Amino acid sequence: MSRVFLAGAGGAVGARLVPLLVRAGHSVWGTTRSGSRAGALRSAGATPVVLDAFDRDAVARAMREARPEAVIHQLTDLGKVASGPVPEDVLRANARLREEGTRNLVDAAVASGARRFIAQSIAWMYAPGREPHGEDDPLDRDAKGAAAISLAGVLALERLTLDSRPLEGVVLRYGQLYGPGTWNTAQGGRVPVHVDAAAHAALLALDAPHGGIFNVAEEKGLVSSERARRLLGWSADFRLAP
Repeated sequence: MSRVFLAGAGGAVGARLVPLLVRAGHSVWGTTRSGSRAGALRSAGATPVVLDAFDRDAVARAMREARPEAVIHQLTDLGKVASGPVPEDVLRANARLREEGTRNLVDAAVASGARRFIAQSIAWMYAPGREPHGEDDPLDRDAKGAAAISLAGVLALERLTLDSRPLEGVVLRYGQLYGPGTWNTAQGGRVPVHVDAAAHAALLALDAPHGGIFNVAEEKGLVSSERARRLLGWSADFRLAP
């Protein structure tokens, strides 16, 4: 049992992760930008924390009060895109959150004495090369256009997560989410992952024997999730009980 600060507790992954953490016996402080979601978090067994991740002082204050042993970063800023490509301004907002929001969370985590920092990344930014990609394969630093915007945010998030001693950093490179609360009701693409399986990976990462990077996706040829299966005991088949 540990004290867990979950940033993005009201999001797609966060909403599925809260009950998993509570059932496992963890004390959970869950953030949301919307006061209207606080009641749902409280009903799920978490202590709600209403804040904006860009408010550095508010993040630091909340982390001091929670005194977590672990911080789980599931924040995104993508909103709802009806169809087609994600607009550039939305991608830029999400990349900014991955950089500035992550920095605020990491600094607060270090100051509060947390030992582990777990962050959501993405599994489809690898450079072209032999597939399936493992975690040691390079990311596509030659990306252009929309991909370059996303890559900049990913690089900042992963660097902050992995290089902020004394935190033990864990990066979960999620596939494209599908399932309840996501954009997609059904599996699709070459790197899908059900939102419940994604949430379960974050729970397992709390007690992982090793930090580092883990691909967390169903294996459709683009990436290998062998490391997550071997070191986390993760399965893409995990689903929350009804």
